[in-house]
Amino acid sequence: MNVALLSLGSNIDAARNLVAAVRLLREAGRVVAVSCVYETPAVGAPGQPPFLNAAVQLETPLGPGAFKDGVIGRIERALGRTRDPRNRAAPRTIDIDIALWTSGDAGVETPPPHPDVVRRAHVAVPLADIAPARVLPGDGRPLAAVAGGLRARDAALRPRPDVDLRAAAYGK
Repeated sequence: MNVALLSLGSNIDAARNLVAAVRLLREAGRVVAVSCVYETPAVGAPGQPPFLNAAVQLETPLGPGAFKDGVIGRIERALGRTRDPRNRAAPRTIDIDIALWTSGDAGVETPPPHPDVVRRAHVAVPLADIAPARVLPGDGRPLAAVAGGLRARDAALRPRPDVDLRAAAYGK
């Protein structure tokens, strides 16, 4: 079984779209953990609504390529995600990225970690909520340390306890 750590974000009907995305992810495997939801200003796009961000740990029999093209692509399309090549910072209904991926019993990390794991608090902090001791390949630090350093620099990251993904994740 493969283990995916996924980063989710939305700034269009964000709470509803995060819940819907987590429910749809359950169709591709077993949700092991979900993070708290955090609110952040849109990066590089002043005037946009803030983003809600979260992380999900999922076990799936699919490989990373099939998961990205099939599952993530299908969920993003189902939730109305459109990509504007002229505006990569455009608002979005949902954005799902593979942050970390462990393939099978061998524990091989493939593909490499998403670069935003070490650059953006809105990615690292939710990941550290669900896998704080997970060591970042090529970096050597646990996610908790990565998140701690980024959180100290990003005072705009704000927990949103009013948005709870547990029912969507575990079918309650």
